[in-house]
Amino acid sequence: MKKHIVLVEDDEVIRENYTEILQDEGFSVTAFSNRQDAQDYFNRQLPDIAILDISLAEDREGGFQLCTDLRRHSATLPIIFLTSHGSEHDKISGMRLGADDYLTKDISVEYLVVRIQALLRRMQKLAEYNPLTEAPELTHSKQRLYLDKDKLLAYWDGQAVELTLTQYWIVEALMHPAGQAKTFEQLMKAANIYVEPNTISAHIKTIRSRFRAIYPDFDCIKNERGTGYRWIER
Repeated sequence: MKKHIVLVEDDEVIRENYTEILQDEGFSVTAFSNRQDAQDYFNRQLPDIAILDISLAEDREGGFQLCTDLRRHSATLPIIFLTSHGSEHDKISGMRLGADDYLTKDISVEYLVVRIQALLRRMQKLAEYNPLTEAPELTHSKQRLYLDKDKLLAYWDGQAVELTLTQYWIVEALMHPAGQAKTFEQLMKAANIYVEPNTISAHIKTIRSRFRAIYPDFDCIKNERGTGYRWIER
């Protein structure tokens, strides 16, 4: 069965172009030009992935509102911002609202498809995962963090940590090897994103909060001033 994408883009030419391209790549696509129509649709059913512009005609932050609403429906639905808004403020806002990726419209179609496929593969692994029968055995492990590279899941003391795909890849990069400082550029490469350092910092802030939801004293990610971050085992 084809994976279903909902595309929300107010520019008719861009909307039709991306719809045709994604359909040619084998996806089923439903496209909307405004927030209200998309919101009505999401209230009835959810796609496999949502691709949102930020400004939707006169609704300058309509995409942000849609992202917030979608996260109320689902904590795991893959959400990508595909927009001409390239400011750090917008990128950080998008990630804090729960988006899995933030791409600008100057990227290649090939890169967009790679990001979509990566997110969908992770969702497939999550759908197949049964925590009652497949939870990792960590009883004898000295490490508090366990990364399941097959399912792209992270665990702290045996409890699953709620991370987006991008955030998982950042944690994985920091852990290999643990204790080695990683630059912003290295973390971008590992996460398959090309953004400003402040966006990586926003991801790190969210990652810390997700671990602290399980372990309030979590303090394993250290800042390397002007360089990047380091994972320190505790």
